[in-house]
Amino acid sequence: MFRRRRREQPEQAAAEVAEQRPARESGPWDADEPHPEADRVDLGGMRVSVGEGLDVQIAVAGDQPIGVVVLHDDSVLQLHAFAAPKRGGLWDEVRTKLAASVKEAGGSVEVTEGPFGPELVGSIPGEAGTQSVRYVGIDGPRWFLRAVLSGKAALDAAAAEPFEAVIRDVVVVRGEDPMPPEEPILLRIPGERHATPGAPEAGLDPFERGPEITETR
Repeated sequence: MFRRRRREQPEQAAAEVAEQRPARESGPWDADEPHPEADRVDLGGMRVSVGEGLDVQIAVAGDQPIGVVVLHDDSVLQLHAFAAPKRGGLWDEVRTKLAASVKEAGGSVEVTEGPFGPELVGSIPGEAGTQSVRYVGIDGPRWFLRAVLSGKAALDAAAAEPFEAVIRDVVVVRGEDPMPPEEPILLRIPGERHATPGAPEAGLDPFERGPEITETR
């Protein structure tokens, strides 16, 4: 009896360790699932780790932080997390809305297969002329993460690599409070920040939030 129990203990310990390991090789991650430890900035509803050389800002609507803006060279990444229904994800629906909105605004997009699944890639009209844009959507458990790349990184794989690394390491903290689908998961700014107007535009927003400003971290 004792020999049998000694044989089972290592197996049980191995199983427990396996349960603590991520089921996938990369994120975005849900806060309640096993994920790699990293030096991430805790923004409440989102935890983000950013590599060296990337400029990070917080997108806010009024006084409320709602997203993350990452800048590098001539490219911009915007990250926003939204509540999603239990029954399934939002990306298929949002992707259709985005494509229609871009076309109505005089731009063009097409569906392509990217490292995170189906994406939208194309161009939109802007104040400085036509702007390349790439929309990425990731459905999580009761949340949806939208990533928008604009500038060179929208079309150039090498330029997109540091931004894709940011996306893969995001941890979304949905919380347990009831939220209607498509409602932004609110963030918090760590410490005092100085607000500055003029967030970089990264395309049309299917959730129709108001104007944004950025707060530099």
